[in-house]
Amino acid sequence: MLRFILLRLVQSFFTLVGVTFLSFLIIKLAPADYFAQLKLNPQISPETIEALRKQYGLDQPILIQYLKWLKSALMFDLGVSFQYHAPVSELIKERIANTLLLTVPSAILSWLIAIPLGLLAGMKEGSTIDKLIRFKSYIFMSFPSFFLAFLLLLLLSKSGFFQLGGWQSLLVGIITITLISTAGLIRLMRSATIEVLNSPMVLLLRSKGLRGWAFTRHIVKNAMNPFTTLIGYEIAGLLSGAALVEIIIGWPGLGSLMLDAVLATDLFLVMGGLYIGTIMLLIGNLVADLLLAYLDPRVREKEILK
Repeated sequence: MLRFILLRLVQSFFTLVGVTFLSFLIIKLAPADYFAQLKLNPQISPETIEALRKQYGLDQPILIQYLKWLKSALMFDLGVSFQYHAPVSELIKERIANTLLLTVPSAILSWLIAIPLGLLAGMKEGSTIDKLIRFKSYIFMSFPSFFLAFLLLLLLSKSGFFQLGGWQSLLVGIITITLISTAGLIRLMRSATIEVLNSPMVLLLRSKGLRGWAFTRHIVKNAMNPFTTLIGYEIAGLLSGAALVEIIIGWPGLGSLMLDAVLATDLFLVMGGLYIGTIMLLIGNLVADLLLAYLDPRVREKEILK
């Protein structure tokens, strides 16, 4: 187990370096940057702009800039934002709580709703219940998250009790993300359940006379295997998956912060957001691998015990 974790950590480090280097390179190769925009201000002299570039170390070769940034980022010193003139880590820390307040309840509700509904639809394949559940999934899968959030805002605004940016906005965001996420998860759980029900294992269980909860428990355990691969994306999505919804509902999370950073070409703030998001994704993938190995003995023997 220790060898497996160490190997995954080494792979994660190289993945982190690769992702951040490519992102840094793409941002630097953009036709304009934050300081180029300052040239449009006649009150700022070219000498001042060059002094600012030197202050932030942007007068050096791209590779040197990246290596210095990476060295600091590994110590979670993500630099200083150009537009906010504040440490990037502090700016991200201020917004993370708001984003998690939106995404964590949405993720929990999505799984709590999708797993039993998907299981029920799969075990009742072809029935009226199955058709109704699938109909619900198809409807909400056809809606982009930002459009559904906009529709909910439009409906609630006519009630006269809705205030943009308050707890009502948070509630709209949670409902939106939950409905969209649940639709896809239901279909995945339904497909996994049907696949398990058609497997030789089920024939063996039925031949032994297994019924009721004991039978359902085996179905759920085997049908949950595909879900473990989604955990990595779910954990990463806790910080980045609600960006558009945050912007639509006016919620002060990481989404609006990253949008402002991209529009302003704020190098260190953009890189800080990408860095944290990549780390979350890598942690999620490691957790998913460990859970998959726990649930599936074949994976455990192949990956961990080898």
